[in-house]
Amino acid sequence: MQIRKTYKQVNPELLYAEIRDFALKQGVTLDEAKMETYALPTDTSSFVSRGTLSFSAQTESKKKECLRAHVVGSARTETKLMLDIDEKLFPAEKAAALQGDLDFIFGTYEVK
Repeated sequence: MQIRKTYKQVNPELLYAEIRDFALKQGVTLDEAKMETYALPTDTSSFVSRGTLSFSAQTESKKKECLRAHVVGSARTETKLMLDIDEKLFPAEKAAALQGDLDFIFGTYEVK
């Protein structure tokens, strides 16, 4: 399953941190966390951030990736979020809880 959201005037670093915390609350393990910031070529005082979070769940024999989050954007304009979810390892009720937490905090900023 894939969830895509676009937010106006949301700091990408804040969204990144909240996704990390909300996912950990669902009992997964953080495997990879990477955040990069780039200056815009047309305006070096404006920045775009790009973040990736990877989470895993324990199966019978090993840990497998169950959730990957991608955050790209700028606090001045739009921030986009894409969640890639393996429904076998991260069940629908956990995905709904994660989405509910995101909607509660960032729902008023979401572009519909």
